[in-house]
Amino acid sequence: MGRRTDRRRMTQVSFADEQISTRTRAQTVAVEEPLEIRVAGTSLTVTMRLPGDDMELVHGLLLGEGLIHHRDDLLVARYCADTDTMNVIDVTLAEGPRPLPINAQRTLVMHGGCGLCGKASIDAVTASVGAIEIRGEVDVRVVRSLPQKLTEEQQTFGRTGGTHAAGLFTAAGETVVVREDVGRHNAVDKVLGWALINDRDVTDDVLMVSSRASFEIVQKAAMAGVGILSCVSAPSQLAIDAAAETGVTLIAFNRGERLTICSHPERVLIPSSPVHQA
Repeated sequence: MGRRTDRRRMTQVSFADEQISTRTRAQTVAVEEPLEIRVAGTSLTVTMRLPGDDMELVHGLLLGEGLIHHRDDLLVARYCADTDTMNVIDVTLAEGPRPLPINAQRTLVMHGGCGLCGKASIDAVTASVGAIEIRGEVDVRVVRSLPQKLTEEQQTFGRTGGTHAAGLFTAAGETVVVREDVGRHNAVDKVLGWALINDRDVTDDVLMVSSRASFEIVQKAAMAGVGILSCVSAPSQLAIDAAAETGVTLIAFNRGERLTICSHPERVLIPSSPVHQA
């Protein structure tokens, strides 16, 4: 089983009694790696996951896609022999090769073959969009205000408690657009789709998401040219690395009295305050 945690240096900003303090330190983050699943040598999907329990993941995904219905429907599941990573699994089904269901045909920007790894995923995104130019700045107090502004626009969540949201805000904290969905990725897609349809330059905007900071969320932001991405929950190791490589300022744990700047902190303006190194 691959490693499940890693360490990254980040800048933690705390707010207490109208005082702002910062501390830069190494923090433990969850590892996120792509897993390619093949059926009889044909690529089915690439999914991001925490390494470990991969065979259970494969069985559950195939069950959910309708490719198997019982344990005996899957004869063999093994890691691809011609790769030095544990990120490609090929399965043999009991009834032999069969057409893949339409809903199982997924494509991601970082699709790869044997040897698939997190670095390859980041390189694929960087090659597609290049690095986002570091321009524009946002006050840390504006960033801190965005979770509440996002919540205020979540009408469906207010009635059900069952949706995620994504919102686009200006550097001054003005709401541009907010969308909800049962899936966090879908909410982001709706917001970025709105920006595309309306020909909006999002480089200086802040994308606020009511979820953790995963590789896919950073990928979507980078592909759209978003300069600043803020999330209410934790970042993964791959999300931090992808943000650093693509020029996205990634802010995590943005809730309550604290937030953490994971990459490109030069875009975030912080009033003079004590700085602690750890």
